[in-house]
Amino acid sequence: MRQIVNINVPVPEEVLLSLRVESDEFAAQMAVIAALKLYESQKLSIGQAAAFAKMDEEDFIKLLGQNRISVFGPASEIARDYQNA
Repeated sequence: MRQIVNINVPVPEEVLLSLRVESDEFAAQMAVIAALKLYESQKLSIGQAAAFAKMDEEDFIKLLGQNRISVFGPASEIARDYQNA
């Protein structure tokens, strides 16, 4: 059983009003955005990032594509691997 840690981030009410979202919806959106960024920066695996975003891996991979984030790593790394092949 994995342990869940809750982290509180203060958000000005004006932000929620401006975005027209409730706090729980905003928290869910922020988790997805953080998961995308943490995967992109190679801090989390696809599985870890998908779990953080509360998605299955297939849906998270689709989300990566929608956000133009490569499943295969940074383009510079792919180019280097190609040159080394």
